[in-house]
Amino acid sequence: MSNWFTVEKIDFQTFAISEYKHWEETHCYLLCGRKRALLIDTGLGVANIKIVVDNLTSLPVMVATTHVHWDHIGGHRYFDNIAVHELEKSWISGRFPLTLQAVKNNLAKFPCEFPADFDIENYRIFRGVPQKILHDGDSLDLGGRQIQVVHTPGHSPGHCCFYEPERGYLFSGDLIYKGCLYAFYPTTDPQLFYDSVKRVQKLKVTKILPGHHQLKIPVSLIDEIEAGFAQIERSGKLRQGSGVFDFGEFQVHI
Repeated sequence: MSNWFTVEKIDFQTFAISEYKHWEETHCYLLCGRKRALLIDTGLGVANIKIVVDNLTSLPVMVATTHVHWDHIGGHRYFDNIAVHELEKSWISGRFPLTLQAVKNNLAKFPCEFPADFDIENYRIFRGVPQKILHDGDSLDLGGRQIQVVHTPGHSPGHCCFYEPERGYLFSGDLIYKGCLYAFYPTTDPQLFYDSVKRVQKLKVTKILPGHHQLKIPVSLIDEIEAGFAQIERSGKLRQGSGVFDFGEFQVHI
């Protein structure tokens, strides 16, 4: 289990905890302040991410959820202080929009050397009652470190990015990354996705910390994704069912 996660130091108070052995290549982020720590997402849940977190900090930890999709809440069960956006409270409380079998199919979509003690038959989607409800504009105080909640719907109704103005860090979840951006599910909205990209484009970002795949990506990717969506909109295809649009570094599936 110990070698399932890869830990990369972003700075002396910030760590990326990644699952590179799985096709999703998820990234979770541990942000430490003087008084408390924030864990942004908990990944797939096939190994105990809390063991990794406990090795990095002794501070009390709150989990902040970018969105309630299976690959971002898998390790929530290891923590007792969880925050989700108000629009996805019902999802995490038992109304998850995908069946367990659909999630298992996604989990095992491509060959993967899972941890030896992981049994997919016993895999369950996290279900619980969040201790904190997030709203757009909320500020999370870690003690000498402020993290802002930015509601960025489109990939899901309650999708949030987390922004740290002092450092210029944008923890972008599934809004900005190199790879295929998804807005074709029934619970997605391509127009809202585009609007959310335009919203984070206005922030003073020095570093993007994405939810998947390549960790080191240029800030210019935000502008490139905005331009891609603008092109789709001009063609009259910014609607679900239009297909996959390839822009090289990223794709948009709507």
